[in-house]
Amino acid sequence: MIMSPKKGKVEEEPPQPQEEEPTPSMLEALLAGGPPDEEMRIVGLYGDINEEKAQETLSGLLVLHNSGKREDEEGNLTWEPMEFLISTYGGNADDMFALYDIMRMIQKDCEVHTFGVGKVMSAGVLLLAAGTKGQRKIGKNCRVMIHSVIGGNHGSIHSLENEMEEIRNSQDLYIDSLVRETNLTKRTLKRLLERKVNVYLSSTEAVEYGIADIIV
Repeated sequence: MIMSPKKGKVEEEPPQPQEEEPTPSMLEALLAGGPPDEEMRIVGLYGDINEEKAQETLSGLLVLHNSGKREDEEGNLTWEPMEFLISTYGGNADDMFALYDIMRMIQKDCEVHTFGVGKVMSAGVLLLAAGTKGQRKIGKNCRVMIHSVIGGNHGSIHSLENEMEEIRNSQDLYIDSLVRETNLTKRTLKRLLERKVNVYLSSTEAVEYGIADIIV
């Protein structure tokens, strides 16, 4: 408290402004793997696609699917669409397919609007393309890249042959899935992958190939 020297009155000390700790934006929190925003119906995937990240994203997709269920006046069930933000350099093929299968299951009754931002590469390309057709957005400056399935194994010749066969199977499954979700033909996609280098695409090329629909 402050004592006034002239009137002898006790004056209240003015409140001191308090510094607020910076908080991450909703977008940053979602992309970092935080809980999905059920009100805005957004879930994000940011970073390498591994077992932990896939589990977080998969859980978020299922939460939004369950929370979006509605019943119309006639008693029919409907689902509100969800937004799936993606920014990744890629990752494990098995975890990619886990997310892909869940997306396909959800879309039997609920639209999944994918949105590629920053970078969508390798395993992330299939997830972007797997969104509801006509509702797949991509940032104008988003970097897109596809390449062959990569394996890194060692051991006896028989083990290596076995692992190489599995890698070929994963590659064929990846090609079949990407062809199903895009305008790419199997011949065109195989020709791109046979370059044996990372194939980079602009957002315009991604739309031309049917990986996305709308540039924002």
